[in-house]
Amino acid sequence: MSTPQTLPRRGAILAIALAAALGVAAPLAWAESPPRAPQAAVDIAYEQFTLPNGLRVVVHTDRKAPIVAVNLWYHVGSKDEPAGRTGFAHLFEHLMFQKTEHHDGEFFAPFELVGATDMNGTTNSDRTNYFQNVPTTALDMALWMESDRMGHLLGAVDQAALDEQRGVVQNEKRQGQNQPYGQVWEVLGKSLYSQGHPYHHSVIGSMNDLDAATLEDVQQWFRAWYGPNNAVLVLAGDIDVATAKDKVARYFGHIPAGPSMAQPQVDVARRTATTRDTLEDKVPQTRIYRVWNVAETGSEDLERLQVLAHVLGGARTSRLDRRLLHTDRLVDSISAMAWGGQLGSRFMIMANVRDGVEAAQVEAAIDEELMRLIAEGPDAGEVERAKTAVRAGFIRGIERIGGFGGKADALAECTVYEQDPGCFRRSLDTIAATTPEQVAAVGRTWLAAGDHVLTVVPGERREIPEEPAVTPAPFELPAVDPKFTHAQPQVDRSQGVPVPESFPELAFPALERARLGNGTQVILARRSDIPVVQMSYEFPGGYAADQGRRLGTSGFTMGMLDEGAGELRALEFAERAEALGAVLSSGASLDGGNAYLSALKENLDPSLALYAQMIRAPRFDQSEIDRVKATWIAGIRQEKARPNGAALRVLPPLLYGEGHPYAIPLSGSGTEASVAALSRDDLVAFHRDWVRPDNATLVVVGDTTLAEIVPALERHFGDWRGTGPAPELPAVDAVARPASPRVFLIDQPGAVQANIFVGQLVPSSKDDGATRFGIANSVLGGTFTSRLNMNLREDKHWSYGAFTTTVGAVGPRPWIALAPVQIDRTADALAELRREISEYASGETPATDDEVAKIQATEIRGLPGSYETASSVLSEIAAMVRYGRPDDYVEQRRAEIEALTPAQVRESAATIDPERLTWVIVGDLSKIEVPVRALELGEVSVVDADGNPVTGG
Repeated sequence: MSTPQTLPRRGAILAIALAAALGVAAPLAWAESPPRAPQAAVDIAYEQFTLPNGLRVVVHTDRKAPIVAVNLWYHVGSKDEPAGRTGFAHLFEHLMFQKTEHHDGEFFAPFELVGATDMNGTTNSDRTNYFQNVPTTALDMALWMESDRMGHLLGAVDQAALDEQRGVVQNEKRQGQNQPYGQVWEVLGKSLYSQGHPYHHSVIGSMNDLDAATLEDVQQWFRAWYGPNNAVLVLAGDIDVATAKDKVARYFGHIPAGPSMAQPQVDVARRTATTRDTLEDKVPQTRIYRVWNVAETGSEDLERLQVLAHVLGGARTSRLDRRLLHTDRLVDSISAMAWGGQLGSRFMIMANVRDGVEAAQVEAAIDEELMRLIAEGPDAGEVERAKTAVRAGFIRGIERIGGFGGKADALAECTVYEQDPGCFRRSLDTIAATTPEQVAAVGRTWLAAGDHVLTVVPGERREIPEEPAVTPAPFELPAVDPKFTHAQPQVDRSQGVPVPESFPELAFPALERARLGNGTQVILARRSDIPVVQMSYEFPGGYAADQGRRLGTSGFTMGMLDEGAGELRALEFAERAEALGAVLSSGASLDGGNAYLSALKENLDPSLALYAQMIRAPRFDQSEIDRVKATWIAGIRQEKARPNGAALRVLPPLLYGEGHPYAIPLSGSGTEASVAALSRDDLVAFHRDWVRPDNATLVVVGDTTLAEIVPALERHFGDWRGTGPAPELPAVDAVARPASPRVFLIDQPGAVQANIFVGQLVPSSKDDGATRFGIANSVLGGTFTSRLNMNLREDKHWSYGAFTTTVGAVGPRPWIALAPVQIDRTADALAELRREISEYASGETPATDDEVAKIQATEIRGLPGSYETASSVLSEIAAMVRYGRPDDYVEQRRAEIEALTPAQVRESAATIDPERLTWVIVGDLSKIEVPVRALELGEVSVVDADGNPVTGG
């Protein structure tokens, strides 16, 4: 499934750091902590070569797992689209996931059979990329597939394929604009860049232009931009340059070069005056976007603006956070960021205005802090914390070889934009050398004037008029540069996709165990790929423990652990973590809570000291509780404003019924009233009862040993004891299914899509049949090529995606199918979903042998790639703890999947009872209610986003 990047690219350093971040007692004497270890070197080694046809290839060797990341970038994005052809780059990204001249089927299909992971494609203003991680033995298959769509696509692009993907893209646009604040990026682009600037129009383009696109138009577009001389291929992982040269020449060497298309000139579109706009939308609170056009990617100014962004609003201790969130309490959240673009970049401040506060007051405070920073400059400590954060994020990010933001991505990005795969080194050096004076100077240069302020206010959403399609100018292609040559084909493509005969085995790390003096069990999995140690203290309880308490107690309490601990108030705690390059967080889930630490090896012991303070001695300062409450309640309102959020608040209580511990919003966030009523005593009591060392497990994954980590843990946790007896875990009993199907409608006036959810309870994650049901679920809707997605997206193109999933739980768990569909096809899509589910579960159209074999292959052969990172190993071990699984569970599950028969999968599919489903549909009831009722799916009720009946429904 492809996704357009609505924001321009962020730059190699920032992208890899952000991808990593998004990954998951008595006072302690800091002076007694051991001295820090020397800083570890950070780098991505590479070699490169170029084929005679112009294809640039970069190779990075990383033997930690038997997988190879294949990352192919084409230097074409929405900036290259002339008037009348907007959206073509993104449309072609979709078309290139279709059949080719030698492969008649979905591009994803062969990859699912070999267990590819981290597979997708994206388009932004400046480039289009495709990426997948494959087992080493499947590298030939991946290169065959990528080269076939580069060199042999056009013969397969027919009118049917164009119509299909045009419909999918238009639903993708509807899906984005149907979200709160979803119209912002299109509005901002038009405001920041004048008509005719390459960044004026959105990546996804105009529906009118897409409708007007002819087969000849799109074929000419492909001939222009998708030749080997306009591409960069990165291979990272279990490969060396000699192997890469042989294989890349074999599969890509015969493809003729395309024309050398000119890239637009850098045009920052620097602005000199402040401009303003207001946008009404169905949003729960006012949001301010303040944006400047700034220096292009590759410039030192942009690197220093990233440091300024961190100091100003990119961290919990930033100036805007301190002033507007902690002191004046004008906002529920605020951030600042700089991200790169080839022609010019953007610097943005975004603030969610607190209820009852005037937007003008927030703007004035932002302006004061910004002007003070660029006039006086930051202090040395602020700059050092920013540098540490960037370096730490980069270290964490380079653990991943592929995917969005991994090492292959960084190498490709540098090669495409700066002709130097190692440009990230210059970026790191620039940031490391940045001084407070330089931060102030770059701020004065770029941020003293020229901003655009967009204020989104609650109101009615109005559809943004599509610009009328214009007749494109003739698109004549320049001649191919004669310096490029190509070889004779070395591959007989008539033989089809090369399928590997063997696959690498999973090597899940061995688990080592110890027990602390406080009773906590320690489980260690060693991973020394990067100098980082991660750990998660796993506690029982979770959302289910809210029973008998106010809804949201568990999530709110766990979320407050890092808002000050021991002698450190909230900002002091965050400042300490940032100085160490540590990531600390805590939270709750359905059946438990956890506290997380990711520490640089060089700062492990002081990071552990801070972690122990967070877990053992959270302050729960009343002033911080009040601040977080306001933000939490605003988050609930945001949740209810999003179609998916509203549906998932309502569905679990309907499935479980009143009084069950799981009969709560799936997010565990509670309600506005329950959170508002929480007291400090409630938090203290929950922490006392559930955050305790007995019956807890500490999972550690990373660059350490038991001999090293256990004494350190004993120093910081060994004397920790729980108070009083541990409470009983809540009973999560089985629940009877409803006697007949039910339909619940939630009104979302003005929606251009309907979000369809259907659910039913199935046995626990601990059930002996859980693995079998997982395979049965995947056949129906668990992968891209599963039945529901192929029907509603690829065949009917009524939806951007339709899938099924299960939520892990100790008790009965929800099985959910979901599909956002265009509003005028709501009833049709519901009928298709009902038919597909009913025929599958009843055995009328049972799982075929091929479908089961595909899912088995995906699951088994994808295991080496699934556990590439320490965080993925950590998550798996935590699930073993939560559900009482043995240490060799991964191997046991693999063997069970391998031995499954289609008959067992068909039997497990019958777990779903089509006659007892619960449907929740969010959409504009003025457009969908009558046709939905006419379907007679079941008794129909109209409810609000809290599940309360709506009068007259």
